[in-house]
Amino acid sequence: MNPAGESDRPGASTTLFEAIGGEPTFRKLVAEFYAGVATDPLLRPMYPEEDLGPAADRMTLFLMQYWGGPNTYSAQRGHPRLRMRHAPFRIGLAERDAWLRHMRRAVDRLDLEPEIAGALWDYLERAAHFMVNAMDEPADGA
Repeated sequence: MNPAGESDRPGASTTLFEAIGGEPTFRKLVAEFYAGVATDPLLRPMYPEEDLGPAADRMTLFLMQYWGGPNTYSAQRGHPRLRMRHAPFRIGLAERDAWLRHMRRAVDRLDLEPEIAGALWDYLERAAHFMVNAMDEPADGA
């Protein structure tokens, strides 16, 4: 798979969106991820909405679009601008690691073919590192 989620095989045009099982699989991935976030004392405060549903829907639409699915995310919200959208939140190494821990569990629960799981995980890991915007510990020790 190349970064766009398309097969690297000559003549193949299957996107990762299709190979992974489409929208139902992405919805399951994100639901599993947010089940962990809901009880995480470090990450839950980053989601100001009472209900995690809107955040889960945004992430689902983004991931589906990124991996070759419908462009609903951009149609509704414009360019993803991930760093800008996450800038109001302190994302340090601990937050990154917590995010990755919940996402790893979610990816593993999908029971994907190793090649597909590897492509998905490589992207998620890079994205998590890219979102870090604070390398020091918070002043209050939290």
